[in-house]
Amino acid sequence: MWIFHSGLDLTDRSNIITGMKPETDTRSRIIATAREMFHSRSYADVGIQEICAGARVQKGSFYHFFPSKQELVMAVIDDMAEDWAHGFVAEAFDKNLPPVERLDYMIDAAYYWQKAASDIEGRMPGCLFGNLALEMSTRDDVMRAKLNAVFDKARDRFRATLDEAVQLGALAPMNTEASATAMLAYLEGIILLAKTRNDPEVILLLGPAIKTLRIELSH
Repeated sequence: MWIFHSGLDLTDRSNIITGMKPETDTRSRIIATAREMFHSRSYADVGIQEICAGARVQKGSFYHFFPSKQELVMAVIDDMAEDWAHGFVAEAFDKNLPPVERLDYMIDAAYYWQKAASDIEGRMPGCLFGNLALEMSTRDDVMRAKLNAVFDKARDRFRATLDEAVQLGALAPMNTEASATAMLAYLEGIILLAKTRNDPEVILLLGPAIKTLRIELSH
């Protein structure tokens, strides 16, 4: 049984039943369109009307799902974080890999992700989370907190890897939480530098140094 809620534009082509729930299909298309636009340009540069045009929806449909542009970007962050968690980040931190090798894999994954985008678009998009953090952290505390939570989860991946490496004797004891934070900051930093130079090779050149970062235990 298909249920259409009030406020949903039934004249919108996105609501034609094609085997998927229309609401799910429309919402996903809005998120996907906004995600691509925010990533390739910026949050401030993209307007709701442009997102609606790209997603082929009416404004009524947009506001049915997202009361504001801020609500939309929160959903975009969740969507990207979900892809990261179950995509190349999950592959990079595969527990079947020796822990130190996971760091190499992460750098390789970041490089090939940015290079593929650069080959298609002619420019590096950088990290969506990093881009939004630079643009919005001093302007929107809600978004800043959302992004901080994403970075905390990424740091925890690094920390779990370092904890395992120390336990196995592959690395000397260290402050794994602080070292994981430093590694995350370094990764985001080299992606930003590579974006500034529009050269993904920067990631490949500088990335291996991530394994040398360590914060010693305090005595």
